[in-house]
Amino acid sequence: MTGKSKTYNERVNCYACKHFYVTWDAQMPRGCRAFGFKSVMLPSIVVKQSSGVPCMKFVQKEHKGRNG
Repeated sequence: MTGKSKTYNERVNCYACKHFYVTWDAQMPRGCRAFGFKSVMLPSIVVKQSSGVPCMKFVQKEHKGRNG
C-alpha cells in the first residue's frame, strides 16, 4: 500500500499537457487553452471539482529532442 488515495491515479498532470500555459496574470497564473479559462489552481483540479470527472481534454506534450 503506497498511502495514495484512489483518486490519485485519476489526477491529470497539467504540466505535461499541450493545452496548459502559464499566464502573465498574477491573480490567475495558470490557464487551459482547451477549456479557455485561467485559474489560481491547476486547470485539471478546477475541471474535476466542477464536473466530477477527470479532465478529458488532456493531450501529452511532444518533447522536442536535441539536435546534437
